[in-house]
Amino acid sequence: MNTGPHYQLINQPDQLTPLYAALDRCTEIALDTEADNLFRYKTQVCLLQILAADEIYLVDLLAGLPLDQLWPRLAAKPLIMHGSDYDLRLLWELCRFQPLGIFDTMFAAQLLHIPRFGLAALLEQHFGVQLDKDHQKANWSQRPLDRGMLDYAALDVHYLPDLRDQLREQLVSLGRLEWMEQKCRWQIEVARDGFAPGDDNDWRIGGAEKLSGRGLALLHALWHWRESWAEKLNTPPFKVTGNELLLRLSRAAGDGAPPEELLRVNLGRRQDRLFPSLAEAVRQGYATDPHTLPRRERRRDFAPMRPEELARQDRIKADRDRLARDLNLDPTLIATRSQLVLIARDPAGIDAVLLPWQAQLLKAEPAWKS
Repeated sequence: MNTGPHYQLINQPDQLTPLYAALDRCTEIALDTEADNLFRYKTQVCLLQILAADEIYLVDLLAGLPLDQLWPRLAAKPLIMHGSDYDLRLLWELCRFQPLGIFDTMFAAQLLHIPRFGLAALLEQHFGVQLDKDHQKANWSQRPLDRGMLDYAALDVHYLPDLRDQLREQLVSLGRLEWMEQKCRWQIEVARDGFAPGDDNDWRIGGAEKLSGRGLALLHALWHWRESWAEKLNTPPFKVTGNELLLRLSRAAGDGAPPEELLRVNLGRRQDRLFPSLAEAVRQGYATDPHTLPRRERRRDFAPMRPEELARQDRIKADRDRLARDLNLDPTLIATRSQLVLIARDPAGIDAVLLPWQAQLLKAEPAWKS
C-alpha cells in the first residue's frame, strides 16, 4: 500500500537547521504554498511545502518561526512550481520574495496542449496518483493540521521534479522550451505587482451593468454591508451571502418594490443575527441618491477603435487563430483579446505587449506585412 512520501513538519525553531542544510546542498527546489483564502477576509499564507535534496519539509508559516535565513536560500536556487502566479504574488506580498528562476509545470502543460493541466490531473495522468480533492478547499489556518492535510501538501511537491523532466523533454522535442522559459521570466516580474488593490467600483459585481437608478443604489449599500460583516467576522464575503441575493434584492428595488415588501418577499422568515443590519442597509440603499454613487473613471487615453484599427485587429486575430490550429495551441497563449486590441491600435508596440516568441510568430504572418 502506498503511504505517500516521507516529510517533516517544521513548527519549532530548532527544526530549521536540517532544512537549511538541505537547501544549501541542493541544486534546485520544488515549492508550493497553502493559503486560507476560503476562510479569512484577508488571505494569509499558512504552509510552505519544500522539496530539497530529496527531502520534503512542510514549514508552518503560522508558528512564528524566525525565517530570515529561509527566504534568501529559496531565492538562490531555481524553483519548480505549478501554477506559480498566485503563489509568487502571495510570497511577494508576504516578504518581498522573488525567485532566481522557475520552471512552471502548468505553463509547460499548456504549451503542450494538455487539456487538463491542473496538478491533480497531471499527477494522475503521469504517475497514477490521485490527490484527495477535499483538501483543495481545506482550512489551512486551522491548527493542528491533520495527517491527511499534511500528506496532501507533501504530494504537491513530491512529484514536481519528475513531472518537470517529462514535460521538459516534450517541450524540447517541439522546440518550445524557450517559450516556457520566457513565460516564467515574465511571471517572476509581474508577481511583483502583487494583487490589485480595491477601488471605489468593486461593488459593481457581475450583473450590475443591467441595473440602474435605485437598483444600483441598493447594490452599493448591500455590497458595503457585506464587506463590513466579512471584515468583522474575518471571513470571505461570499460566506456572508452570495452575489445572487445582492442582485435579486437590487433588481426588485429597481422594479419598484418598497423596502419592507422587498425584505418580506425575498428573505421570508430569515431572522439571523445579520438580518437587522441587512434591513438597515436596504433602507439606506433606498435613501441614497443614485447620482451620488462612485462613477467609473474613463481612461484618459480611451477612444473607440477606428475602422482601420478594427480591420487590422480582425486580420491579426485570423492569423493568430490559424497559427494556434497549426501549432495545436489555445489561441490565447499566443495573444489574448485585450492584447490584440493593443496591437491593433499600435502595431509598433507589439514587442512591449507580447513575449518575444509570441511577437515573432505574429510578425511572420501576412496580416503583419499588410
